[in-house]
Amino acid sequence: MAQLSGSSDVPQMGRRQFMNFLTFGTVTGVALGALYPVVRYFIPPSAGGAGEGITAKDALGKDVKASELLAEHTPGDRVLTQGLKGDPTYTVITEDEQIASYGLNAVCTHLGCVVPWDGGKNKFICPCHGSQYDTTGKVVRGPAPKSLALVNAETTEEDKILYTPWEETDFRTGEAPWWA
Repeated sequence: MAQLSGSSDVPQMGRRQFMNFLTFGTVTGVALGALYPVVRYFIPPSAGGAGEGITAKDALGKDVKASELLAEHTPGDRVLTQGLKGDPTYTVITEDEQIASYGLNAVCTHLGCVVPWDGGKNKFICPCHGSQYDTTGKVVRGPAPKSLALVNAETTEEDKILYTPWEETDFRTGEAPWWA
């Protein structure tokens, strides 16, 4: 019999090296598989081809369809959705039954409570310390120091509501946006 140890057709890996390689590969695969959900938890999903924007989501995490929202709500309503950075954001239904060009971040500027819309009083009233905001989110009674943050809202061709960061002058105060 010919000796095969010098042949180029036979791998030069010993049994111990092969077992170490196999063990290392298995442990690495299991560790990466366990770390994947942790990494996904800390890195938010991107908005996908829409630049910096994000599609509005409902309470179940489904995309909000503009036509369905308009059919279910009346003019003057403020509908709570999930917006930029996952913050609660109000979509505003205008008097001419359209989606307003802006949305309102529902986080109170005083202590970060979610501010509910009170349709009967026609304003936002914070349940934590009583701050009040008018229909456009401008602070009218403290202790909140600033108005609610704005986002741009537009209806896409796919009938979805797209939120993008508000970088223009705040139309309520005439000042640069404090949240930018």
